[in-house]
Amino acid sequence: MAETIKALLFYVKPETNPLIFGGRALFFLVIFFWGLKFIFMPMASNDGFDSIWHLINLPFHEFGHILFRPFGRLMTSLGGSIAQVLMPAICLVVFLIKTRDTFAASFTLWWTGQNFMDLAPYINDARSLTLPLLGGNTGRTSPYGFHDWEFILKETKLLRYDQVLANLADTLGTFLMICAFVWGGYILFKQYKNLKESVACHSSG
Repeated sequence: MAETIKALLFYVKPETNPLIFGGRALFFLVIFFWGLKFIFMPMASNDGFDSIWHLINLPFHEFGHILFRPFGRLMTSLGGSIAQVLMPAICLVVFLIKTRDTFAASFTLWWTGQNFMDLAPYINDARSLTLPLLGGNTGRTSPYGFHDWEFILKETKLLRYDQVLANLADTLGTFLMICAFVWGGYILFKQYKNLKESVACHSSG
């Protein structure tokens, strides 16, 4: 079982295209430093909401509200957060099982972690209700239920734990992002070894 999981997570093709490898190495550096920015960004600053990633995540969040609407008002509110985390997780499974692209899968793990970090300020705002929402409103100036996490935590009687849950989401996001760094870096290392061996074989030939 362990060998099967290892083969699934760390598979690389025997041959490595130098141009693709170079592009992936550059992409890895970008998401590495971008990820560090997210990790060291204070959650309370809400600076993540100004990131392009928030705009990327937002359509999936809004679609989640529609998708979960048949399951009641609570799930409709929760569905937005579920969907924005579920989307990169689904991509991760597709890359691992369907295309067997472990480097791309490592990036979708990074994206999953980023989504948890993106949700953390929203959860943290459940009592203060000061975060700008769609349309320019805040939770304080919106009708009850417009602020997802105020509604979710009030309905489940967990409102006093908003900061605890927000910190858990932020910590989980950080953990997943660090795992993505290690995973993606190891895949690149294996591809680099393949590239070196390929160059050595051609040189000796």
